[in-house]
Amino acid sequence: MTITIYHNPACGTSRNVLAMIRNSGEEPRIIEYLKMPPSRAELVDLIGRMGVPVRAILREKGTPFHELGLDNPAATDDALIDAMMAHPILINRPIVVTPLGAALCRPSERVLDLLPAPQTGAFAKEDGEKVVDEAGKRIV
Repeated sequence: MTITIYHNPACGTSRNVLAMIRNSGEEPRIIEYLKMPPSRAELVDLIGRMGVPVRAILREKGTPFHELGLDNPAATDDALIDAMMAHPILINRPIVVTPLGAALCRPSERVLDLLPAPQTGAFAKEDGEKVVDEAGKRIV
């Protein structure tokens, strides 16, 4: 089985998602997208697989989002994708692709809906929030 995570190791949400994937017994293919950004075709394919508008994967915080005028509702999808290609930091993370689908995993526990294998035990986020109990069941 192949699981892919578009990962930023400096992001706590991304680290939590990676840890939950590993807690299911899988070692994913890790793409540090800031070092190796997806091609335009790959990005368009990812957005299509997620079934979300382009704007839904744009990251504002800590990016040139406002400086580039991307808050303008008239900005086209092509313009938004062009901006993400020029500035990969604008691609929100983590994006996870599994045999069950693709999604932006924010909040991090969103990844649990994409994992074919159950969690192998308890899991708590870096901040201590418990997400999975000792039996591997999601805590709601």
